[in-house]
Amino acid sequence: MDLNQESLRIHKEHNGKLATIPKAKLVDGHDLSVLYTPGVAAPCLEIKGNKDLSFEYTCRGNMVAVITDGTRVLGLGNIGPEAGMPVMEGKAVLYNVFGDVDAVPICLDTSDKEKFIETVRYLQPNFAGINLEDIESPKCYDIEDALIEQMDIPVFHDDQHGTAIACAAALLGGLRLVKKDIGQVRIIANGAGAAGTAIVRLLLDLGAKNIIMLNSTGAMYEGMDTTRVNRVQAELLKETNRKKEKGSLAEVAKGADVLLGVSKANLFTPEIIKGMNPDAIVLAMANPNPETSYAAGKEAGARVVGTGRSDAPNQVNNVLVFPGLFRGAIDVRARKINEEMKIAATHAIAELIPESELREDYVIPGAFDPNVAPAVAAAVAKAAMETGVARITVDPEEVRRQTLRRTKRLRDLMPTILAK
Repeated sequence: MDLNQESLRIHKEHNGKLATIPKAKLVDGHDLSVLYTPGVAAPCLEIKGNKDLSFEYTCRGNMVAVITDGTRVLGLGNIGPEAGMPVMEGKAVLYNVFGDVDAVPICLDTSDKEKFIETVRYLQPNFAGINLEDIESPKCYDIEDALIEQMDIPVFHDDQHGTAIACAAALLGGLRLVKKDIGQVRIIANGAGAAGTAIVRLLLDLGAKNIIMLNSTGAMYEGMDTTRVNRVQAELLKETNRKKEKGSLAEVAKGADVLLGVSKANLFTPEIIKGMNPDAIVLAMANPNPETSYAAGKEAGARVVGTGRSDAPNQVNNVLVFPGLFRGAIDVRARKINEEMKIAATHAIAELIPESELREDYVIPGAFDPNVAPAVAAAVAKAAMETGVARITVDPEEVRRQTLRRTKRLRDLMPTILAK
């Protein structure tokens, strides 16, 4: 059966991908009295005295909201909140399966920035974290910044930072393989939207010194036409393309060590890749069709090629990031996700593959590697505590062990759950 037809069949057959199931037994009158009235008054009164107890006594303590306005869904564009629901619902499933994090999809029927911010802010008492998803740029920057400032729980725009962490982890793995240092390589980042700017920001924080960022008109540089530059890009241009090189992708990619794409399909031609330095690394992450296929990139001479696709090696996929990242943040009741936590997640993913096991077709762990989320959760929890954004203190190794146990238990239970 065609993949699209199979997807339609599954979604229709199950009326979506999510359901609510109870965590506690409810089979008789006593259970009803404990779970609902009159017993439920006891946790209500405890929480009234200390609002933070809502993390312990309610589902809030393990619950993330996956929120969109449907203005930039996948590569489909502005398709609206209703049409964005299958993606948000799918994201919630991934949170649960890969991180044992409960998640709720929320699609807001407004494209007004201020109304979006106000609505999400009012939802804070219900959740331990907010995952922003599929919101058009540059509006997404303002929304995330405002919510981080106004809320006391983590707010994370996954299209920006999840993509950046996955990309950076793959790049670090590739650089380890080819024996190059991130501070010495020439990096070309094609695509300067939400994902592209977040990737560049994270790579700078990881020590990259020579990055050129491109938009649809070519190389970007400080002092270029400001009508084509938003505030986030303008800040990055102070730290990138210091020689103010101009030109097309084909021109500036000559002699590059690394070529990153979050742009459009098939832009990385064989000629462009052949013009790169030896042991070139190409990460083509346009969705759903990358700037080059894995096979074409290898045939053109790149040493390491990664894409966002699951049908080729070195898949650069956000699912490596957000389940473990929020697992770790939730376990320490973090107030925010900061740069140190993102860097910690990046290294946790990249360092899962020992030096001896690195290969050209294996520089980043696979999506179903059971060790990814535990490693990310432990690293993120540790960074949160070290940077003072955690409400509680836990042993990071205990976070790792418990995440491994929780996700294994969920995978083992899944056949039984689905049978019901």
